[in-house]
Amino acid sequence: MSTVFLNGQFLPANEARISPMDRGFLFGDGIYEVIPSYQGRFVGFGPHIRRLHEGLAALSIQHGMTEAHWRELCDQLLELNRPALGDNLAVYIQVSRGADTKRNHAFPSGISPTIFAYAFAIAAEPVPDKAKVHTYSVITGNDLRWQRCHIKSTSLLGNVLHYQQGVEQGAQEILLFDRDANLTEGAAVNVFVVKNGEIATPPLSNKLLPGVTRLLLLEILRQHSDLNVVEREISYDQVLSADEIWLTSSSKEIAPVLSVNGRPVGNGQVGDIWLAAQQLFSQYKYQS
Repeated sequence: MSTVFLNGQFLPANEARISPMDRGFLFGDGIYEVIPSYQGRFVGFGPHIRRLHEGLAALSIQHGMTEAHWRELCDQLLELNRPALGDNLAVYIQVSRGADTKRNHAFPSGISPTIFAYAFAIAAEPVPDKAKVHTYSVITGNDLRWQRCHIKSTSLLGNVLHYQQGVEQGAQEILLFDRDANLTEGAAVNVFVVKNGEIATPPLSNKLLPGVTRLLLLEILRQHSDLNVVEREISYDQVLSADEIWLTSSSKEIAPVLSVNGRPVGNGQVGDIWLAAQQLFSQYKYQS
């Protein structure tokens, strides 16, 4: 039985109880993060916590936690769960506004946030090997989500519906485009496009999540390589004509896409620039 954290206590998962009046349950009124670790080493811990705090501030949820508090909590979850779950774990953190005595859309006063976290096993960290990398087939679709996608809210119904759209068409992800036919992101990933040696990803805005892996990859490529990396608008046609397409997330790191809407990306093989990027990411990802 795994051990979880709930409102100041570490306890067995089957003993954790949250009120049905919790606004995270009723409204999706909360923020979450997922932080991967390998052999006890977190990837991007600081950026994940900073994004968590930014999201909580955007929702005006007061929590009283510092980065040091989160680090102690997460380290303890790893220590408690590694014997049963193994050395490769991710920690899920969720903070909701808390439980009120009634259901009311307006923010209640005088309630404490619900802070929940647990660890779960993940696959071994990705390796820079064309023969071993997990590749993806994706479809495309119009981005129908809300206009605050930069907030990592627990209100994920829009993302869930888009992801299911891909599943129902036999794909593992969906690339989303705004009303101007420019790329935003995927249902659960950021997206990079490679063309003629240029690595491009959409600029940050309210239309997409500021992904931590996206952030780390941009920093690593700019600091440790001569690769041409830009943040710019990417059109639908530019996506379809790309030499390489990558999906980035904390669980996938940098995942190559081999087909879009059934059509091969580039030559239909894992690309050389992906290999160079994943090699650098594997080497430097623990430094943030």
